[in-house]
Amino acid sequence: MRTDDGGILPPVGEILQVIATGLWRWDNATGLVTLDAEAARLLGLPAEQVTLTEAAVRSRFHPVDWNEIDGVVNLAVAEGTLAEARLRIMDDKGQVIRTVRSRSKPLIHDGDYELIGILQEVGEPAPGSAARTPITGDWRRSREAFLLDAGRALAEARSTAEVLRVAAGLSMPGFEPDGLAVFGVRGESLTIIGHHGHNAGDENPFTDMSVNTDYPAADVVRNGRAVYLSSPAEYRRRYPTTWPLAAHFNRESWAFLPLTVAGRTMGAWMAAFRYPVQFTPDERSVLTTVARMLAQALSRAGIAESERELTEGLQRSMLPTLGPDIPGMTLAARYVPTGGGLQVGGDWYDMIPLPGGPSRPEGGGGRIALVIGDVQGHDVRAAGLMGQLRIALRAYASEGHRPDAVLSRATRFLSGITDNITYGSTGGHATEKAADTADPRFATCLYVEADPATGVLEIARAGHPDPAVRLRDGTVVMRSTAGGLPLGVDPDADYPTTRIVLEPGETMLLCTDGLIETGGHDLDTGWARLRGILEQYRGDGLEQLADELVQAVHGPTSHYSTGPLADRREDDIAVVLLCRQDQSCGCDGATGTATTPVRRTMLTVAQAEPERIAGARQQLRELLHDWADPEQVDSAVLMVSEMVTNVLVHTDGDALLVAEAHGEPGGRRLRVEVSDGSDELPHKRRPGELASSGRGLVLMELLADAWGVDPRGDGKCIWFELYESMTL
Repeated sequence: MRTDDGGILPPVGEILQVIATGLWRWDNATGLVTLDAEAARLLGLPAEQVTLTEAAVRSRFHPVDWNEIDGVVNLAVAEGTLAEARLRIMDDKGQVIRTVRSRSKPLIHDGDYELIGILQEVGEPAPGSAARTPITGDWRRSREAFLLDAGRALAEARSTAEVLRVAAGLSMPGFEPDGLAVFGVRGESLTIIGHHGHNAGDENPFTDMSVNTDYPAADVVRNGRAVYLSSPAEYRRRYPTTWPLAAHFNRESWAFLPLTVAGRTMGAWMAAFRYPVQFTPDERSVLTTVARMLAQALSRAGIAESERELTEGLQRSMLPTLGPDIPGMTLAARYVPTGGGLQVGGDWYDMIPLPGGPSRPEGGGGRIALVIGDVQGHDVRAAGLMGQLRIALRAYASEGHRPDAVLSRATRFLSGITDNITYGSTGGHATEKAADTADPRFATCLYVEADPATGVLEIARAGHPDPAVRLRDGTVVMRSTAGGLPLGVDPDADYPTTRIVLEPGETMLLCTDGLIETGGHDLDTGWARLRGILEQYRGDGLEQLADELVQAVHGPTSHYSTGPLADRREDDIAVVLLCRQDQSCGCDGATGTATTPVRRTMLTVAQAEPERIAGARQQLRELLHDWADPEQVDSAVLMVSEMVTNVLVHTDGDALLVAEAHGEPGGRRLRVEVSDGSDELPHKRRPGELASSGRGLVLMELLADAWGVDPRGDGKCIWFELYESMTL
């Protein structure tokens, strides 16, 4: 060998022998390892050239170190870099005789590789030394702990933003980048999807960069192999075109690693350092492991975000917008899907302009229908059935049918599509197997036909919770309505209609059972919780009231929250609020003048529904929930029960109950009227001790402050009054 000045250098073998460096060659295809004399000596063998099997060489290394070098070699083969490691040499008795340092270069041939490198003996670091070895020492333990923490944090990240935040907060053992960037691939372009340690706007030159650009991240994406740049000089030498873009960041070392999932490179991750980093095999191993975890986390987050966007878009497309504006009324609505799964479900609401309604001044509309319902289930099938049922209800309502007829047609429609259609089939002959795969479902529904001019509401209910009404003074009462079976259960079911009046300043709440029962509540305790929210409402707008109702049930959606505000949604939530505008209600565009506070409730008890007498008693108690004298409340409830029962027993018609409380608390007057269609007037009797009837008028005479019977053209009205008295 001749030097540049004409001198002669000794052979390479002699040079290696002089510096006590051994040469080895490992052929992965044949599994044979060739050692020169010095390499054989360092491995505790006779000092002569020898070719051994991989198993024979492996027996000379400490087992832990062999496992480590196997990973280092695989990393070097994948990246085309040097494989460097410290290895402890064992004798035949299993004792460590020395530590050697290995530096090797893989040569790849058609999928196989040869590893050619050197071995040198090294001394162990002195006690207390700050030296760090890639294989042994505290740094390795710190690395393992770091990777466990990083893996856990990235696995818990639910969105791309959370993944990038976790990546920016990683504190690597022994070396820590101060600049991070994540590049994503979109078609033939490379763009930054997140960065840390840079100023706003620094990413602009790297946005929408072609993957064919002479830039390290683009190189990584094209080739799927990491790029390590230990110094600015190396960066400038390898990527002279784009070096000016990186120069002004004043960094000393860079690592660009591929983000690979399922064999596809989806982007690149850059870690930049303000101090020189040599990127030893262990440091490269840490960076590679983090890049793999980061790629998996970004892939999961992207899939989850796409699913959420798809399902939320599907749900939004199925739910209407409330409009147009209704003169004299205000509407607000909310839909919140369940907390887990596909974020879709069967709850829905709708507002339907009805034909043939009375003309409204200033070009306004006529009657409207409000619909709220819940299809069984929280899956895509429930969402699909919900969309079909909503369209069917809208079609029946637009044809001008009354509320009872709309629901009767809807139950036949739902029964037909759930009983006769086998999901997953493509038609053909019916089989027993097809019959087994049918999935009949039902739906609850509340249909309200509203006249904005008069406030009259005609309600038909199919297994759905009753509406609640907040009166002008804040009192909340449940409006008991007649109802039938849920839709889809019986195609021939009937749905009676209940008529109530929404007075100016009153607000009606329609909701699905998800709003009531979430958090382990039943119907009673759930309504008690919602009652408090409605009673505290001070006319700040229906939109705010809708938000408060939903927020009170499930709290913030962040999975980091704990305690009573944690997200506990077990069911979808749909809410509709309808307010008849008044000066006191606080709704936008409200008209009218404030009047003396009046609480009013009205209820019809049909001959065929004597069980609704209990509902009448409950409504009266709710109306008088803050009455000063509890005994007067008990008396009023007793008299109402007697009056309604007498109508059902002694006449052939229905009983209409109207209760009104006038005035301010402490000096109110309660007037209760029960009307029927019979012309026969009641007579006061003196029943004996064993008589089972005849005490109704006697009780009214004893308990009421005033009472009477008024004949009317189509029947009669029995009434009584109570005057609120303050108890001591």
